[in-house]
Amino acid sequence: MKAALDGNAIVYCEKAFNTTNGKTAHGLVRFTKRYRVLSVVDSRYAGKDAGETLDGRRSGIPVLGSIGEAIAAAAATPATHLVVGLAPDGGRLDAAARADLLRGIGLGLNVDCGLHDFLSDDPEIAAAAAAAGVRLRDVRKVPREGLHFFTGKIEEVAAVRVALLGTDSAVGKRTTAWILLDALEKRGYRTEMVGTGQTAWMQGAAHCIILDSLVNDFVSGEIEHAVWSAWKDTDARVVLIEGQGSLMNPAYPGGFEILAAGRPHAVILQHAPARRDYDGFPGYPIQPIEHQIRAIEVVSGRRVVAVSVNHEGLDAAGVDAACADITRETGLPAVDPLLHGADELAAAVARTIER
Repeated sequence: MKAALDGNAIVYCEKAFNTTNGKTAHGLVRFTKRYRVLSVVDSRYAGKDAGETLDGRRSGIPVLGSIGEAIAAAAATPATHLVVGLAPDGGRLDAAARADLLRGIGLGLNVDCGLHDFLSDDPEIAAAAAAAGVRLRDVRKVPREGLHFFTGKIEEVAAVRVALLGTDSAVGKRTTAWILLDALEKRGYRTEMVGTGQTAWMQGAAHCIILDSLVNDFVSGEIEHAVWSAWKDTDARVVLIEGQGSLMNPAYPGGFEILAAGRPHAVILQHAPARRDYDGFPGYPIQPIEHQIRAIEVVSGRRVVAVSVNHEGLDAAGVDAACADITRETGLPAVDPLLHGADELAAAVARTIER
């Protein structure tokens, strides 16, 4: 195993693991270069394997009932970090989680947090960290200085740009991007991913912005600069751009700036066929996938080239049927990358590259 960038992590996800509010923890269980993940904390799944709970495949990462148990279990490989794996609507920290983080600080753990509630601005938490000699890192605390405005330098980028957008938030766009990156690399295409959220940063994306923390005037410029830098720094043949939210989610209408500023040559659309309403908003039905494809293509002037399927709420037969239905309705290849791999998605991108 390669050395982690930052250290050994306990991922805190109390009462949210295996839900859409635990997507940061899910990403870290599946893949991260930034930490060596030792365990996940969620008392509801204590004693289980995190990967088996999440994807039906053992990961060797145990789920434990408390931060104290997690520290004790890691005696041979001491934990250095407590990473907040929660991703609740609005990005706020509740009282119980706050108390748990204070316990973790008292036990000597550095804390990395991607929520909108900044730990370093909380007087009690900041004082506790100073007393314990540990570091607080607020991933969403973006500096105001040095931000970029859109200039048009995106047109210099010789790499093929592919946006991973979704029909909803918390639907698997980032996970698909990482799997697709590996599939493209295996085909011989040097590929770089631009992360656009705190979880991608926590997974070690070398080129990453935190889209929902940026001042609006600089969102397009920061997207452009990140894509340009990813190409310039690595001479990538393909740059994948992680999407945020969806075009039509009422609370997270992400994607417009990515299409406008990232100017992708193609789009892969992530979709959860069994999901009927927008994440966290019952009564707000998700528009049909054909409608969302048309919207993306009208806004971008580019084609959606494949559909990546999220299998939540479906058994194996249901996934296969859903993929077949999507292909029949849209004429596009549709696969679940966690179950089927990303070869078909990579083939769709390759057709764009070689066109």
